[in-house]
Amino acid sequence: MKKRGRYPREFKIEAVRMLNEGKRPGSEIAMELGIKRTLLYRWKDQLESKGEKAFQGSGKPKTEQLSELTRLRQELREVKEERDILKKAVAYFTKDPK
Repeated sequence: MKKRGRYPREFKIEAVRMLNEGKRPGSEIAMELGIKRTLLYRWKDQLESKGEKAFQGSGKPKTEQLSELTRLRQELREVKEERDILKKAVAYFTKDPK
């Protein structure tokens, strides 16, 4: 079974541009690029419907965004711990001595 190909955004835009020129049929362009004709037309539809937001990727955060997310989660965990400790301290010191 053939693995699914991943193509860069620029490649997709250029393929659609070639198709929109109308000088050659889509099947010929697709064969030249080594992709299926239906994929080429799907890219064209996506580009027409979404415009600049087309072909944004799988949605996985980039490495620097991921490391920032990890750092913020760690910081949140520490702040929650500190808050819980302070709540317990306030409850302890506000008890009525008997």
